[in-house]
Amino acid sequence: MTISSAQETPPAMKQSRAKIWIRTVILAVFGTLFTLALYQDMASGVFRWPWALMAFLPCWVIGFWMRRWVPMQVHPAAQCITMSFDRIYFALILFLVIAKAITGRVEGMTIWADVIMCVILGLMVGRLSGICLRVRDLKMRHNLYGQVRETKGQHA
Repeated sequence: MTISSAQETPPAMKQSRAKIWIRTVILAVFGTLFTLALYQDMASGVFRWPWALMAFLPCWVIGFWMRRWVPMQVHPAAQCITMSFDRIYFALILFLVIAKAITGRVEGMTIWADVIMCVILGLMVGRLSGICLRVRDLKMRHNLYGQVRETKGQHA
């Protein structure tokens, strides 16, 4: 039995699991670097936890909302979900990283660099958690969880 070309997974698109892991690794790298920098600034008294939360929490909500912008496609025959590259999010994060690098080098702008780090982390955490929930919802809606379990059970 052949799979129709409409149901095949496009070769240029990565499955949701791979893209989620890539985003998780990127978040872990940024999160580690930014958390260390924030900790140093908080320990020296330059920045405070309430300020970090005031920047992080609204951006977490915005990042969670931005999950809707991620182009996703369900492929029932291949039992997977694929995602496309989101240029708007990439441009936003790139802009914020550049702004953080510039403000971090300018004397007296350390607080703004810390705020930008919290904004980046909030957007990344919110968007990644939103994407994970959206993929889970799509898998449940298209009954991909049950099919995967049955297939694994038959081959075992």
